[in-house]
Amino acid sequence: MSCGNPHATPCGEVLDAVSAYLDGELTEHDASHITEHFDECAPCLHELGIYQEVKVLVGRCCGGDQVPDEVRDRVITRIRSVTVVLRQESGGPVDG
Repeated sequence: MSCGNPHATPCGEVLDAVSAYLDGELTEHDASHITEHFDECAPCLHELGIYQEVKVLVGRCCGGDQVPDEVRDRVITRIRSVTVVLRQESGGPVDG
């Protein structure tokens, strides 16, 4: 996904690091670059919201158990595919 605008940290790199960002696993330097990106990029900020919601839902469903990365990745991939389909059907922009 890319918003089409130039950023110091590209959208793809930001989205690859969202999970680590939310879990506080990034260095302060890296986290500040990602925060800056979210401040300028609405599509990536939207994706961050999706990741946050998935994390909360999975946390509730798993009773605080650690969710395997494979499960989280499959859920997020499915959410993204549904989002793309909905955008295509509504005639909105499709992020790719």
